[in-house]
Amino acid sequence: MEKKVSFSQVIAIGLMLFAMFLGAGNVIFAPMVGQQAGTNTWIAMGGFLITGVGLVLLAIIALTRGGGTVEKLSGRVHPLFATIFSILLFLALGPIYVIPRTTSVVYEIAIHPLIEAKSNGSLYLFIFSAIFIVLTILLSWNTTKFVDRLGKIITPIFAILLLLLIGKSIFTPMGSIGQPQGEYIQSVDAFLKGFVQGYYTMDVLAAFVFGGIFIKSISSLGIKSEKEVSKLFIKAGIVTIIGLVGLQTSMAWIGASSVDAIGFKENGGEVLAQSSKVLFGQIGIYIIGTIIFLTGITTNVACLAAVSEYFERIVPSISYKKWLILFSILSLIITNFGLNKILTLASPILLLLYPLAIALIVLIFTNNLFKGHQSVYIGTMIGVGFVAILDALKDGIIAPETINNIFGFIPLFENGAGWITTGLIGFLIGLIVAKSKKESDRTIKMAS
Repeated sequence: MEKKVSFSQVIAIGLMLFAMFLGAGNVIFAPMVGQQAGTNTWIAMGGFLITGVGLVLLAIIALTRGGGTVEKLSGRVHPLFATIFSILLFLALGPIYVIPRTTSVVYEIAIHPLIEAKSNGSLYLFIFSAIFIVLTILLSWNTTKFVDRLGKIITPIFAILLLLLIGKSIFTPMGSIGQPQGEYIQSVDAFLKGFVQGYYTMDVLAAFVFGGIFIKSISSLGIKSEKEVSKLFIKAGIVTIIGLVGLQTSMAWIGASSVDAIGFKENGGEVLAQSSKVLFGQIGIYIIGTIIFLTGITTNVACLAAVSEYFERIVPSISYKKWLILFSILSLIITNFGLNKILTLASPILLLLYPLAIALIVLIFTNNLFKGHQSVYIGTMIGVGFVAILDALKDGIIAPETINNIFGFIPLFENGAGWITTGLIGFLIGLIVAKSKKESDRTIKMAS
């Protein structure tokens, strides 16, 4: 008999999930959506919340149904796909994107506003990032309860600070919401642009990596069956989603109402730092800077430890501590390109990984409809991957006009969502292949 989980335990799990995604790095994107989308902010945020919030819960539930690890989940496609997808996922979570992004966000919010009038900004970034990443190494060297406790203390303080910031921005707005800019002018384009911007939070990909922690925590409550685990996640997920929706829409509001006071900025870290200064004066910089600094440390430690443990598992000849140092050095190098460059460099990787992750989630939830045939998984991933690769290429290597001219006939291709069309085609082809194989097997059996 399954153990009944109390309402307070459901709330606790929901808050635990919320705390995992409440980090320094993923609050910088909605402010930029707000600044650029203007009066179309809420349309754009509709798309943003689908990929940046809604799919997070679905990713964790899919993980419970798909074997509990990202390797088992992606292994339904093919072992080679599972290996490549998992390696890219962990590298993005660690040294290629999340750790440099977090370090740079902390610098942009906590340090840069204090030295922006001075020269040698790149030197300050290097010194700060070196100290910050060394501190990350020290806290990751031996995993202890210290970091967990630190996170439990920091997350509520960070949430309270953001609530103060949000409340002040609502009751004493920095300015009126302006007109939408660029790709946000048309409503449909604004929605699709927001949909793609949600990728950059990386929360869905992080859910694949950290989801196992929550599966174990639920098992410790006496919940064993897949159905009951999924039901509990849905209940707790309501708490998480309410928190994340409130957080991200509030960040978008701050961005949308900030233009009159601070002008258009290059990244969301600048928007939050300058908005805090406008709303609270100079003390706002110190308060938000301190909390972002501490939150960034916990994010970096969690990511560096998770990535190093994964690579020690697949390459045991190199120890966990050696992986820590190697990935820290790589993170330090990438961090010093600056936040804008990091977001630009990482963009092609996320444009490749996110559609594949979304497709995996959909396939897991529809698995029983096509009886789990591998050909359906393969067909869908080929369809999605084809366009995802093109999206990655046109974002980082080849001029978008060139690729759009060739493949623009694919519905939604120019908006970054053409993979939905080709994924559906691949899904149908996979079904046909599965059916033909079944009929072929029956023919062979009858002939024998």
